[in-house]
Amino acid sequence: MIFKTKLYVSIIFFIAVVSIGIIGYTIFSETNFLDSLYMTIITMTTVGFGEIHPLNEHEKIFTIFLILISIVVYAYSVTALSEYLVNGKLLQHLKLRKVQQKIQNLKNHAIVCGYGRNGKQAVIKSQNFNMPCVVIEKDKALIEQLERDNILYVEGDATQDESIQKAAVHNAKSLITALASDADNLFVVLSARQLNKDMTIISRASNESSINKLKIAGANNIIMPDKIGGMHMASLVVTPDLVEFVDKLAMLDKSATNLEEIAVNGLPAEYLNKTIRDLDLRRRTGCSVIGFKTAANDYIVNPESETKLTVDSNLIVLGRPNQIKKLRETL
Repeated sequence: MIFKTKLYVSIIFFIAVVSIGIIGYTIFSETNFLDSLYMTIITMTTVGFGEIHPLNEHEKIFTIFLILISIVVYAYSVTALSEYLVNGKLLQHLKLRKVQQKIQNLKNHAIVCGYGRNGKQAVIKSQNFNMPCVVIEKDKALIEQLERDNILYVEGDATQDESIQKAAVHNAKSLITALASDADNLFVVLSARQLNKDMTIISRASNESSINKLKIAGANNIIMPDKIGGMHMASLVVTPDLVEFVDKLAMLDKSATNLEEIAVNGLPAEYLNKTIRDLDLRRRTGCSVIGFKTAANDYIVNPESETKLTVDSNLIVLGRPNQIKKLRETL
């Protein structure tokens, strides 16, 4: 930031010297603007072109003054530019501009606020499913890690609107805020919901008292990592085989998935208002429908075959990886 400020100061000094030169020659030589500009530039650059007319004493004194301050400005500018180049700030600036351009071209991507333990896992999962992802992080050490891993990022405070906007929130499909503080997550949810009314927002929470506040702010889902971890460990004691089986179904990546979510809105138009039986997925792909999410966000486990496929509803389908692949190809 200091180097950039010095460059800006150099530009301001240059403009100021040119302005002084134009004003001075206009006063002392009584010339027009173009002639005054010409005299100023040839004096500052010391190119050696002739004057437009012989100089009087006042003009000579002013020219000496202009040459001296020009030398000072040149020296300052060269020092600032050298510092900028030697410290790699120019290359870093160009790199950041390139990254920002890539981010602004993204559509239907995920934004992850915070690259701690939870945020990192969210990024890994997104990458496994080829979901474009942008991380907002302010910790310098984590920024360096993001650069090494070639992950798109915005360096800044996720609670600030500017940082979220730099992450192309207007084009985002979802946002995950995994900051350590519930208050910070609340700020992120509030800002993000105002900037994008349609995207899905998932927030981390440490305290149960924060859940309702986050929902009111606009979060679609709230996750309590400690609670989920504790429940999972207890389940391994009570029903170990069942839990291990469910873990086997976990979607490790897109090529090894056993579960698939199908949006009815994405199906061919002829299936709208038809039944699960009409879809005939078991015969066509080998997959089985094990769940149905209604437009009102109610879940039906093992739905009846006569369940109608309505607008904004979703099917949850179970199958082996090769069957899931066939399902994607079929639909």
